[in-house]
Amino acid sequence: MTTLLAIPQLALWDGIVDVFNAVMTPLYWAVSALLVGWHWLLSQVLDPNGGWAWALSIAGLTIVIRTLLIPLFVRQIRSSRNMQLLQPKMKELQKKYGHDREKLGQEMMKLYKETGTNPFSSCLPLLLQSPVFLALFRVLDGASKGEAHSSIIAPHVNSLRHAKIFGAEISQTFLRANGDGSTNVKIVAIVLIILMTATMFITQLQLMRKNMPKEALEGQAAQMQKIMLYVFPIFFLIGGFNFPIGVLIYWFVSNVWTMGQQFYVIRRNPAPGTPAFDAMEARKREHNRRAGQPEETGLAGADTDGESGTDRRPVTRQQPKRQSRSDRRSGGTTTPAAGARPQDEVEPKASANGQQPAAAKKAPAAKKAQAGGKRQPAAKSRAQRTAQQKAAQQKSGQKKSGGSTAARKTDS
Repeated sequence: MTTLLAIPQLALWDGIVDVFNAVMTPLYWAVSALLVGWHWLLSQVLDPNGGWAWALSIAGLTIVIRTLLIPLFVRQIRSSRNMQLLQPKMKELQKKYGHDREKLGQEMMKLYKETGTNPFSSCLPLLLQSPVFLALFRVLDGASKGEAHSSIIAPHVNSLRHAKIFGAEISQTFLRANGDGSTNVKIVAIVLIILMTATMFITQLQLMRKNMPKEALEGQAAQMQKIMLYVFPIFFLIGGFNFPIGVLIYWFVSNVWTMGQQFYVIRRNPAPGTPAFDAMEARKREHNRRAGQPEETGLAGADTDGESGTDRRPVTRQQPKRQSRSDRRSGGTTTPAAGARPQDEVEPKASANGQQPAAAKKAPAAKKAQAGGKRQPAAKSRAQRTAQQKAAQQKSGQKKSGGSTAARKTDS
């Protein structure tokens, strides 16, 4: 009976293995092709059978993979920044729908969809590297046994199998090391495991300390990030003892690449409200101070100064028209020319006692539009305009009566 039950289980397992091999076979070919290509290139200057040619080929493979993952890294940075900026709204939703977890989940997904945020994007580079990691693991593991997973790597299996760095074969692991050179394998493996774990931990730590606002370090999402800060390094620390040295080289180079990318983003494009953003502003102020410019950063100064440049409209000078003597005596007004400003260009009538109103004294006489006159050939100075106004006042003061003034208006 037990045998009959085991037969379907074995068939199911064999089916899973077949599917896995069908999926991984193209990756075996791709990883093998990249390794052989880098090895051929480095063999022009290094010993083809030397360990450093193969170790640097693994580093070259890492660089190619990480270069292809740059678009995902950019997406990860944007999504991570959106998650930080959404923390206040997420807290509001938690307060509002904290009693209804289903409604809270719906509102959170709606918020993620509206802002184009993926809470799992930070794991994408690691997840997409996992198949490459498995393919490299199988290629090196097969090489340690003299087996080839693709025809591309087959002619180079013996060279890869016996390649050494610091006396340790790069196809060996800490747990399988035995015989001659086992001590070197264990020492090199331990050093690489420590470096791999430390670089992974430092990369995550600098992200949390420098490029995350204080609000993002609180709440459920922050707790998840703190858990990931320790879980992933511990996982690789334990699993590293069963990784071939070549795989440890791959993860160490990949972590150094990630650290460099993270440092560049934190320094050049930090999230607002973070210690890294404050440090960038301080560097800008110091740079402006040394250059003799205002210490303020950003566009605030440009916006203030721009008001006198583009926003200020040019004023077109309007020449006044000549006024006849009868109009000057009567103090009549005329229709202003087209485009003239009514506040400055129309002079009020003189009062009966011959005194000009205060508004008329302030208004420039050169901008008065007179009926039926010609344009004045040249603008007059303020002293000349004042003298004309006084003369007009004296003449209007010599009027005998209001009736005679009305008669003159009628005659004109």
